[in-house]
Amino acid sequence: MHAAIDIFRALGDPTRLRIIHLLRAMELAVGEIAQVVGQSQPRVSRHVRILAESGLVERRKEGNWVFLRLGKGGDVAPFIALFDQLEPSEAERLWQAADLARLAAVRADRARAAESYFAEHADEWDAIRSLHVAEADVEAAMTALLGREPIGHLLDIGTGTGRMIELFGGAARAVTAIDRSPDMLRLARAKLPEDAGDKYALLLGDFLDLPLEPGSVDTVVLHQVLHYAQAPEQVIAQAARVTALDGRVLIADFAAHEREELRLRDQHARLGFSDEQMESWFAAAGLVLDRVETLPGHELTVQLWLGRRSDARPGQQEERISP
Repeated sequence: MHAAIDIFRALGDPTRLRIIHLLRAMELAVGEIAQVVGQSQPRVSRHVRILAESGLVERRKEGNWVFLRLGKGGDVAPFIALFDQLEPSEAERLWQAADLARLAAVRADRARAAESYFAEHADEWDAIRSLHVAEADVEAAMTALLGREPIGHLLDIGTGTGRMIELFGGAARAVTAIDRSPDMLRLARAKLPEDAGDKYALLLGDFLDLPLEPGSVDTVVLHQVLHYAQAPEQVIAQAARVTALDGRVLIADFAAHEREELRLRDQHARLGFSDEQMESWFAAAGLVLDRVETLPGHELTVQLWLGRRSDARPGQQEERISP
């Protein structure tokens, strides 16, 4: 009974009702909510604390920011569903419309920050892109590989600017994106669709310690991430751990190369990978290497490795399906 009482008390305030409505639209930082509702950040933080204590809201620290999303507890779901059944009064319609208009301004701020970042770093990225096949060709090949089956719950490891969740998120049932850079996560949020709701979870985390339960995702994507890892086999093992039985892991990265300047200038820990390396790491993690695609470029070759989670013991090889 205490849970219901706490929830009713938490909802008994106009500002907290506004916060719930905003979080139904998208995940937001405390400062962004303060901007929308026109109140000081300390005051909004007090409201958030009450909502969080009741379980209506979940808080997640990301660098110096605190992000909020609707709670997932079983006690909370019926109360959230109640919002769809209640007809708002005329006054409520007005403040809901006003809040959503200000929320659009928050989205615009995110987009402007992303554009500024892209402009600042465009030369660096263009220098690398000029060495390999066009990114559109890589994305088309990835889409062809993953489009054969439902995406289900998608995990994008090292989401960066969020291009993979932009590409595959629409077809997914749920999306989790992880990056260790708060700046990158803010860029990725700028690409979320307006009707994102709670389908997307963007989390601060490390690819060596994924904050997910075993077997909780259906499709894992690592796009141009693995070459930053000092221990790629451990990253693959983590990806396999959180992948459900018969789920898929897709890695897009460079084939082995000798462009040493990428290690020195761009902090690449590994100069690409061979098929033999990848197959051995997959097998050790309990993944069967299902398909390999090769996309030759000007000086660098992009390779796609698609693995499937098997019930074989780690290290037990299974017959590989040829491309």
